[in-house]
Amino acid sequence: MQRQTIHRSFRHLLQLRYGIIGDSPEIQKAVEALEMVSPTDLTVLITGETGTGKEVFANAIHGLSNRKKYPLISVNCAAIPETLLEAELFGSEKGAYTSSVELRKGFFETADKGTIFLDEIGEMPIGTQVKLLRVLESGEFSRLGSSDIRKVDVRVIAATNRSLEDEVAMGNFRQDLFFRLNSVQIKLPPLRSHLQDIPLLVDYFGEKITEKLKVRFEGISSDAITVLKSLPWQGNIRELKNLIDTIVTIEKGAFITPEMLLKYIPPALPEYKSREIPNSSSIVSLQSKEEFEADSALIFRTLLDIKNDIADIKRFLGKIANDLDALYGEVGEIGATVNHYNSKASASQAFDDEIQSLDEIEKIMIIKALKRFDNNRRQAAFALGISERTLYRKINEYGLEQSDTL
Repeated sequence: MQRQTIHRSFRHLLQLRYGIIGDSPEIQKAVEALEMVSPTDLTVLITGETGTGKEVFANAIHGLSNRKKYPLISVNCAAIPETLLEAELFGSEKGAYTSSVELRKGFFETADKGTIFLDEIGEMPIGTQVKLLRVLESGEFSRLGSSDIRKVDVRVIAATNRSLEDEVAMGNFRQDLFFRLNSVQIKLPPLRSHLQDIPLLVDYFGEKITEKLKVRFEGISSDAITVLKSLPWQGNIRELKNLIDTIVTIEKGAFITPEMLLKYIPPALPEYKSREIPNSSSIVSLQSKEEFEADSALIFRTLLDIKNDIADIKRFLGKIANDLDALYGEVGEIGATVNHYNSKASASQAFDDEIQSLDEIEKIMIIKALKRFDNNRRQAAFALGISERTLYRKINEYGLEQSDTL
């Protein structure tokens, strides 16, 4: 019993030393695995969602290992361009690539006898995975642009927020490298699965930030803790830390109440009430209430604009129809007069007069159309059933002046 008490005290101090906060079974299971693997040289794979503390655990593993006197080099594989990652890890000779103007040691050489932490290992390209596997198996590598074999003694800790099993199945990650990395796996739980640790985390983060600010942290109410436990924490412990840092800094360490929380939660941490169905499993993409209301308002305004445009088009077409009816009536009257005149002429003379009268009719129709539409040539051409270009040519052909059409 006394030994268990001493061990719990030691573990508590260990957790405080490295910032691993939590008494929940999920956290204690991860800490237990950390204690077992740290003194060894085994490769460790740390898995968990973004913000669960993978780098914190990597620091603790190195700090509790026999390599703690040597460097711990952290590399975010997702933050380095694919074309440069190999050179960053294994180094490069002068002239190995365009911007390589001098010999450069890689992270593995820098971490010799120490530990290298490869975060977001799932982002590493296949070509670089081959070289990493070689280092893990034999400690050998070559700098980019060189065929010389070099050796290092480095412990590798890898971390990922992806399922490497799925990545292997999709061909994005080498199976042999996965097996090599997965000697020991430490799974870090999402914050929503150990909400009972939130009070401890809030106190820890509050005390840490007030030490820097040189003010006193007054604590947090139980009702405010209840509010925090109702949130989804998609960013996990990192998200909680950022929230507490913000509140304590702006409020100068004041006692945190639910009312105070509400001033800072809405912009970044919407209240969690129910589990949403992922878009990937839906037939149609699901939207939040706010997005749906915004889209509905936009659709309504668009339909209203279309309705108004259609009404304007109907009024315009109605005006054109009325004008065409009047124009056709006037044309009919002109045609009757011409027919009466032609009936009195001789056959040969009538033929000549008929040709002349058609030109005259065309001229009269153009004049009347232009008058009807106030010299708007586009509308006149549309009413006459001819192109605007043809109307211009006819106006010039008949020598019509604007005064003739007013």
